[in-house]
Amino acid sequence: MNIPLIKPYITQEIKDKVIEVLESGYLTEGPVTREFENKLKFFLGVKHCIAVTSATTGLEVALRALKIGPGDEIIVPDYTYPATAAVGPIVGAKAIIVDVEKDTMNIDYDALEDAITTKTKAIIPVSLFGSPLDYNRLNAIKEKYGVYIVEDAACSIGAEVNGVKVGRQADITIFSLHPRKFITTGEGGIITTQNDEWANWMNSYKHFGMDMSGNSREGIQFEIIGTNYKLSNIQAAVGLGQLHHIERLLSRRIQLANNYIKLLKEVKGVEIPLTIEKGQHSYQTFCVFVEDRDRIMQEMRAKGIEVQIGTYSLHKHNAFKNGSMIEVKGNMENSTWCFHHALALPLYNDLTEDLQELIVKELKKCL
Repeated sequence: MNIPLIKPYITQEIKDKVIEVLESGYLTEGPVTREFENKLKFFLGVKHCIAVTSATTGLEVALRALKIGPGDEIIVPDYTYPATAAVGPIVGAKAIIVDVEKDTMNIDYDALEDAITTKTKAIIPVSLFGSPLDYNRLNAIKEKYGVYIVEDAACSIGAEVNGVKVGRQADITIFSLHPRKFITTGEGGIITTQNDEWANWMNSYKHFGMDMSGNSREGIQFEIIGTNYKLSNIQAAVGLGQLHHIERLLSRRIQLANNYIKLLKEVKGVEIPLTIEKGQHSYQTFCVFVEDRDRIMQEMRAKGIEVQIGTYSLHKHNAFKNGSMIEVKGNMENSTWCFHHALALPLYNDLTEDLQELIVKELKKCL
C-alpha cells in the first residue's frame, strides 16, 4: 500500500502547454505568465495579481512596498512556516512572535493586540492550511492602531470569508504555488492587492526596478533599485492548466474534507480543528489533533500511508530565539500544543472515498 500525502494535478493538457512554451523559445516571464495572473485575478475577484518566485519573496516585496524596514516591527503567529517571521529581519524589521488559538491554529487576536506598540507597522496573520481569518477582529485592530494587514495566505487559494474569496480582505495578500498547494507552478507565489500604487511599485521591483508603464520616450527606464522575482512562462504554464479546472479541483477538495469529517466525527481520540463562522476552508491540508502524534505518524507511514506534522512552532528553533530582530511574546502554550498534536492526512484530487475509509480505519487501529 502506498498512499501519498499529496499529488500535484498534472494532466496531459498541462504537459502539452509546457511543451508549447518550450518550443516557443520564450521561456522567461511573458504572455503565459500574464494569462496566468489574469485568470487568477478573475477567480479571486481582485484588482491586481502579481506572480513572483515564491510566497516568501512575495512577503518581502509586500513589506518593501509598504516601506517597512529598520526600526519597524511586524507581528506574526508562532505556529507557521519560518518564512512568515523571517521576512521581518530580511527587510530589516523586528518580528514579534505571538501565540495562536488552539482550536483554529490561527493567530490569537488578543495576543496580537497586546503585542502592538508604536513601532508596529504591519501584522502578518496566517490563514493556516486554508482556514480563513476573522476579519471582524482584524479590521477592528487595523482601524484602532493604524497598522497594515499583510495576510500570509500561502495555503488559502479558494478560501472564503463571508462569501468573499481570500485575497481581497487584507491590504496585501500572498499565496504560495508550492507543490503541496492544489494550484502549483513547482515553486512560485502570487501577490494580490486593491491598491494601484503598491501594485505598480511591486511589479516594478520584481522587474529590476523597471518602469512598467511603457510611457518612457527613451526606451526602458529603471526608476528604483529592484531585483528579479519573475515567474517564468514555463512555470506559469503548469499553473495555467490547473486554473482551467480550479472550481472543480476546489470543490473536490472540500468534498473529500467533508467526507473525512464525517468518517472521523465519532472517532474517540480525534479532534477536528474549527473553522470560523461564515468561513469556507480551502483545505490545502486536512489536519486533525491526536494524542501521541509522533508514534501514530510513524505507524501510519510504516503501513504506507504518508501522514505529516502540521507545521512548526517557531520559538523552538534557534533562528527564532529572542534577539535584536526577533522577540517571542508569551509562553506559546497553544502553538506548542498544536505542534505536538496536529496530524496531516492524505488529500489530493484523485483520492477516493474507499481510500479515505482505509486511512481512517488504519488511524483507528493506531489510536
